[in-house]
Amino acid sequence: MEGEQPDSAPVLSVVVTIVDGGLALRHFLEALTRQQDPPPMEILVPYDASVIETENLKSTFGSVRFQFLGRIETERPIQTAAGQHELFDRRRAAGLAAARGGLVAILEDRGVPRPDWARTVVRLHQQPFGVIGGAIEPAPGSLLNWAFYVCDFGRYGLPLKSGPAVWVSDVNVSYKRKVIDETRDLWKERFREPIVHWALLERGETLFLSSELVVDHSRPPATLGVLLPERFHWGRLFGHIRSMRLSGARRLVLVALGPLLPVMLLLRHGRTQYQKGHFARFLQALPLTTILLIAWTTGEVCGYVTRRP
Repeated sequence: MEGEQPDSAPVLSVVVTIVDGGLALRHFLEALTRQQDPPPMEILVPYDASVIETENLKSTFGSVRFQFLGRIETERPIQTAAGQHELFDRRRAAGLAAARGGLVAILEDRGVPRPDWARTVVRLHQQPFGVIGGAIEPAPGSLLNWAFYVCDFGRYGLPLKSGPAVWVSDVNVSYKRKVIDETRDLWKERFREPIVHWALLERGETLFLSSELVVDHSRPPATLGVLLPERFHWGRLFGHIRSMRLSGARRLVLVALGPLLPVMLLLRHGRTQYQKGHFARFLQALPLTTILLIAWTTGEVCGYVTRRP
C-alpha cells in the first residue's frame, strides 16, 4: 500500500539538495553524519550529470544514499539561475520519492545542521504538526552575502518565537510521512515549496516554525553580477507560481503596485532585523539590500505579467 513503510524503514529520511556541491557538500555531510545521538536515519543525495563530481564523495560517506538521476533536461539552460532552480526542484522531488522514513526532512548543502538537529526533528514531531520548519542562521561572511541572507532568510534568523507560521523554508523543513504521501501529486516532478505549503494551509494543516531546529547558512563569496540575475529569476519564478492562484484583476493590481514592492519589503526586512537586534548591520547593508530587492521585485512583477517561470 502506498505510504506503508517496511519494518526496517528509518525513523528519519533527510533529502539533501545540492546547491554548491564540492567542498560545501562535503562539509555539510560531515556535519549530518556526525550528529549527536541521532535517530535511525537515512541520508539521500540526489545528483545529476551536471554535478557528476558528486560521485567522488561516495567512498568517504559510505552510509549515504547517492541517487544518480542521469541527465536532466531543464526548460531554461542550466547555466542560468532559472535552470539551476529547476534542477534544485527536481533533485528534491527525486529524493522525496525515494525516502522511506516515517519523517522526511529537506536540507540544502548551504545550510549546515547543528549537532542536535536530527534528534530535535524527531522530538518536535511528537507534536501533532505535519510540517515543522526551523531557524536559518547566517554563517560569517561578507556584507553582500549578509544582504542576500536578509532578503531570502531574514525572517528565520534567531531570536525566533516558535509557533504556527505562514512561511517555513525548504532549506530547513521536515514532514510527517502522511503529509508527503498526500501531497505527492504536487511535487512528483518538481518540489516547489510555495505550491506545496499553500495547498497544505488550505487543507487546514499547520506550518510550525521552531527556534530549536537550526541550520547555519552560508554561500561562497558572491558578486552583484551573480546575485542580481539570480534574484530576478527567482523573483520571477515566485511571481509565476503566485499568479497561478490569482485572478486576472488581482494580478493587475499587483503589477500596478510593482514600484512600491521594494519599499514595502525593505520596511518589512528593516522591522524584522530591528526586532532581532541586527538593525545596525541592516543600515550598513541598506544600499546592497535595496538593489537586491529591486532585482527580486522586478522579476516578481515580470512573473505576474507573463505567468511564465
